[in-house]
Amino acid sequence: MQSFEQADNTQLLSRLAGKPVAESLMQRYGGLTNLAQASFDELQQVKGIGQSKAAAIKSAFLLAQRLTQETHRESPVLDNPGRIADVLREPNRLYAVEHFQVLCLNTRRRLIAVENIGQGILDQVLVHAREVFAVAIAKRASAIVIAHNHPGGDPTPSEADIRVTRELIRAGQLLKIEVLDHVIMGRSTTERPKDYTSLRELGYFYA
Repeated sequence: MQSFEQADNTQLLSRLAGKPVAESLMQRYGGLTNLAQASFDELQQVKGIGQSKAAAIKSAFLLAQRLTQETHRESPVLDNPGRIADVLREPNRLYAVEHFQVLCLNTRRRLIAVENIGQGILDQVLVHAREVFAVAIAKRASAIVIAHNHPGGDPTPSEADIRVTRELIRAGQLLKIEVLDHVIMGRSTTERPKDYTSLRELGYFYA
């Protein structure tokens, strides 16, 4: 029998749902990222998938996400965009719509918590400064990183992203809670090897 390590995605899915269903899923979704974003009800629309198989597939992706979360329990130091993206990558891979997140940090830039404070339609999420800083104050954070995902894959900031960033920077200055960065998660391509964008790196945090 072929080892698990050598099995491709279709073969691994076959262990959960059977070969015909696995082949249908990979043909329909094209890869694990799109499959992970499929809802419980959407999975059941695929021929051969009932509640138990849909639950098994969703459970597998959630277990993978929680495994990633466990690796960060040492409270990582988030002092550059790459490290921030490492924390956000797996949770954001599952999102089919935009989710706005606040990463709360202590004085040493160690992660206290990641809080999801809003979600929107496919490519838009609305947030208010009071929601962002209420989380930061509750967690006793000395600094925060704001983040959201672009489900379409391109992490280039929109005009709205830039405007919200500047508004939150100003609000943080009044509250003495520094906004360190705004990281947008997307997907990498051959032309765009990084799957994220840092608005600080792009120069939007400077006058």
